[in-house]
Amino acid sequence: MAYRVAALDKLIEQWERLPGIGHKSAVRLAFSVLSMSDDEAERFVNAVVDARKSIHECEVCCNLTDGEKCSVCSAVNRDESVICVVEEPQDVLAFERTREFQGVYHVLHGTISPMDGIGPDQLRIKQLLTRVANTEVSEVIMATNPTVEGEATAMYLSRLLKPFEVTVTRLAYGIPVGGDLEYADEVTLRRSLEGRREL
Repeated sequence: MAYRVAALDKLIEQWERLPGIGHKSAVRLAFSVLSMSDDEAERFVNAVVDARKSIHECEVCCNLTDGEKCSVCSAVNRDESVICVVEEPQDVLAFERTREFQGVYHVLHGTISPMDGIGPDQLRIKQLLTRVANTEVSEVIMATNPTVEGEATAMYLSRLLKPFEVTVTRLAYGIPVGGDLEYADEVTLRRSLEGRREL
């Protein structure tokens, strides 16, 4: 008979439901939680519950926040005429780490993916169109991922934004720093050439 502990199995199963967590990682995380003191475990659980209760979408950009507006939309020094459209809230974190982009964001919460049953109505597209229509926006940057779904979503949005007479741009994609040309695929190489700039 195999060694089984029902409560441990349930805990492992919950960790496995998270994206990117396989069985071995779930087991390691479950045992890590079990090794916590009662106070540590309670703080951990409370942090999850508090986050679920207090975090919601920003009323302006649909990013995650615990206030009416997120910290980017509330900032007075951001250029509100430039909107960077991203797929997920974690993409905002990636851009913010660069400390280069001074505009604002709009989070779609996914991409158009008919195979997964996700159409335009499941994304925050109406909110984006309302923002562009009601504010002085000069440029919308499409920063969706270079996947089939990301490309399709960017093209769909660019067609919807045409009547607003705003400049719609797409992120340049190319060879990563430290990468070798021989391992790059044809699409990446082509985009690298298209996105080249003067030194």
